[in-house]
Amino acid sequence: MPAYAVLGAHWGDEGKGKVIDYLAENASVVARYSGGNNAGHTVMNEHGTFSFHLVPSGVCWPHTQNVIGNGVVVDPEVLLEEIKMVRDAGLPGNVSVSDRAHVIMPYHIVLDGLEEERRGSDAIGTTKRGVGPAYVDKVGRQGIRIGELLNPEDLALRLPEIIKFKNETITKLYGGDPIDGDEIFEKTRRWAAELKPYIARSEDLVAAALDAGENVILEGAQGALLDLDHGTYPYVTSSNPTVGGMLTGLGIGPRAFAGVTGVFKAYCTRVGSGPFPTQLDEEEADIIRNAGPVGEFGATTGRARRIGWFDAVAGKYSVRVNGMDSMVITRLDVLDGWDTIKICTGYEINGKQTDRFPIDSQMLGESKPIYEEIPGWDGSTAGITKPEQLPEGAKRYINRLEELLGIKAVMISTGPRRAESLKLDDLLK
Repeated sequence: MPAYAVLGAHWGDEGKGKVIDYLAENASVVARYSGGNNAGHTVMNEHGTFSFHLVPSGVCWPHTQNVIGNGVVVDPEVLLEEIKMVRDAGLPGNVSVSDRAHVIMPYHIVLDGLEEERRGSDAIGTTKRGVGPAYVDKVGRQGIRIGELLNPEDLALRLPEIIKFKNETITKLYGGDPIDGDEIFEKTRRWAAELKPYIARSEDLVAAALDAGENVILEGAQGALLDLDHGTYPYVTSSNPTVGGMLTGLGIGPRAFAGVTGVFKAYCTRVGSGPFPTQLDEEEADIIRNAGPVGEFGATTGRARRIGWFDAVAGKYSVRVNGMDSMVITRLDVLDGWDTIKICTGYEINGKQTDRFPIDSQMLGESKPIYEEIPGWDGSTAGITKPEQLPEGAKRYINRLEELLGIKAVMISTGPRRAESLKLDDLLK
């Protein structure tokens, strides 16, 4: 039962969409298991350039079923818009959404904005898409699931009481304007009619492919260091992007896994608030941020990403927490032409050196990176597809990352397009 996990290894934005689009040629299912439309995956291939926020990145292949699992929280408006984009572009892949996935309701979006505004200078940096409040309702047993949209009579009984409670919170706690319950109910009826062809028991689709011995790619969203339990809390997302989230978010067992691959950038980036030990000053950051064909700006928000050197301390922690057995390195071409490149191999915290990643955000914020400097390379890696085309300096850099993390690189992304990929080993067997 070959399930292959492909997940972000640092703070997200590592280029998972491009990697999964490349790998999906040999997969019958690509399944998304966590997060919401606060994640953005950019795919560039012969069909065009696409930014997906809910639809899995295998949708450009005709043989691939793209599954949105029960662990995802879904804004129906965004999903319907993306499905329309897929159909209008003539993309061949099929899309389905779990009947157990929770719905991001309009009041979740309102509350997300009000809560973030109230935090003021302590704002977490959420995308204000309603993802966090939707997960809160899921845990609080007050959520609405996609399958419930197909039962308007039952929903008509539940929804008024929920909206009454939400309006009390919005108006009395935050001083906001109340939402219209009748308007929301009418939206749910429209969502039900338009989404009905795509609603399915996602765990059955994934299980059928695994039972048949077909390759299944489990698509990560965000990154491991934004995990609610294992990330830099409280500056994290509201779900579990780590490998454990795949089990609960898709209803599969651990014996299904054939491999766990971490996607690492050749350097680090982070969007939003939170500690970031290797962060560069803005002058150096801008050089990297604006290098390459796409730049370092969020696919979901357009925000400029914070830039830092590769953090091997955080990387080793991510490898351990997720049980990674291989890695993909992206954006290597962005480092072309640097005289020297730095790798963080340890931290200094309160005068003491350590190679262990501190989960405590305050301690991580006080960490000073200990760098190892290695020579850069003069040749270009942009667009290369063969190992022999790698400059010697780039080979040394890749080898050093492999030594520090204890896993092998199976693929190098040398540009944003599907074809700009250098395969070092087979990831899907």
